Amino acid sequence: MHLAPAVPIIRIFSEEKAREFYVDFLGFTVDWEHRFGDNFLLYAQVRRSDLVLHLSEHHGDATPGSTIFVSVRDIDALHRELQAKDYQYAKPGVEALPWGKVLEVSDPFGNRIRFCEAPEDQHAAQ
Repeated sequence: MHLAPAVPIIRIFSEEKAREFYVDFLGFTVDWEHRFGDNFLLYAQVRRSDLVLHLSEHHGDATPGSTIFVSVRDIDALHRELQAKDYQYAKPGVEALPWGKVLEVSDPFGNRIRFCEAPEDQHAAQ
């Protein structure tokens, strides 16, 4: 038996704001989009490196206000990249916590992505 990585479904309310945040700011690319027809709601897959997310405008797919925990290597490089974009709605910092360095961003819909780089001694165990 093999279990694949989970793909979180994130509730969105505006395709335009979702693209601005996930593609323009965070650097995801759109793998595919689905609509049941013209003038229907969006369901899409976005990806950055090995991180895959589903973005859905459909009411029953997810609850706004969720948090996704993402392990990352070189969180300082991610921080520099995001700071350089000077995104009007988010100016994230990096916080040193006992379990690692954390950079958290909130999307326009109240969902959070918590990027975390484990301490060096934990990287060796991975």
